[in-house]
Amino acid sequence: MIFSDFLERIQEQLTQELPFVAYRKPKESNVQSFLQVDSILHKTTEFLESGFVLAPFNLEEMSVLIPSESSELIISDEDTLEEIESRDYSNKSSEIINEVSVKKNHISLVEKGIEAIQENVFSKVVLSREEPVLLTEKNPIQIFKKLLASYPTAFVYVWYHPKVGLWLGATPETLLQIENREFKTMALAGTKVYKGTTDVVWEAKELEEQQIVTNFIVSNLENQLQALKVSKVETAKAGTLLHLKTHISGRINMEASSLTRIIKSLHPTPAVCGMPKEAAKSFIMENEHYKRDFYTGFLGELNLKKEVSRNANRRNVENHAYFSIKTASNLFVNLRCMQIKNNEALLYIGGGITDGSNPIKEWEETVSKSETMKKVLQ
Repeated sequence: MIFSDFLERIQEQLTQELPFVAYRKPKESNVQSFLQVDSILHKTTEFLESGFVLAPFNLEEMSVLIPSESSELIISDEDTLEEIESRDYSNKSSEIINEVSVKKNHISLVEKGIEAIQENVFSKVVLSREEPVLLTEKNPIQIFKKLLASYPTAFVYVWYHPKVGLWLGATPETLLQIENREFKTMALAGTKVYKGTTDVVWEAKELEEQQIVTNFIVSNLENQLQALKVSKVETAKAGTLLHLKTHISGRINMEASSLTRIIKSLHPTPAVCGMPKEAAKSFIMENEHYKRDFYTGFLGELNLKKEVSRNANRRNVENHAYFSIKTASNLFVNLRCMQIKNNEALLYIGGGITDGSNPIKEWEETVSKSETMKKVLQ
């Protein structure tokens, strides 16, 4: 399907108020979509179904599934990227509504988090805020198109359900990738503004934050994975920002683990919550000035069947190719996202707080992060 026809189909789905998700995985060219044939609200708690899942920060709340069995799957052609005008969607620096009070509230929240760290309540907590932005581009499909052009290495999506709402995002962070027993994830932390090079010097606070995330993932998975591998830390670019990244992989021990157990072990990670997890999560839910909902939750392909062609014996023409069926899940942390309500986009921005955090700098970091998302709203 050519990309313009693809966009028309998801626009039609939105106009008819039927659930859908359209998305592109990192570094891929095709965009695909699940178009649900009815408006039934499907929920999941154990993540055993097949389809596309959108899960909240707090898994005790509702996770929504767009099921494979009641959806049409459509895929754009390979030349999608050529049809999207690739440019930097620059914008004027947007003013934050009630900036003085918003800034004061966030700095106060960070100070409270640092006090809790110094009192040994937790070693790290991720604190965030919500920022409303008036929309000049009111068509979410056009915003999605701009996200595709601006973030070629991210997981880019637009998600809609008439009984839940409309979300868009371009997240740089993988929660997990599983194909049969093969498992991959990443530890992602630290933020710098990209200034033309990835050759940057990271501060001790940022390196510490990254190590906390890595240690958490490894400690929670070492008894569930075989052949566990942890890469060296690298600097990764995501849009106009830089992050520290570590790759982690292994093979799932089916006697000791499952997809459900791994999800509940990892989510929410210290990159979006804190460490120890439950203490940080409780602090966030009691002290942040809004409800996160699906921000810092996760989303993506859940238990999709994948047909793979393999060469069995290159010398034997009759056996030259055969097919195997693999089950794959590709889940991403819902960062760099927004919710569309009426004529506003609600942006969600946060940062990791440790003992070495500076409240003013943490506020400035949220401003930088919000500006990267505002570029696609003009």
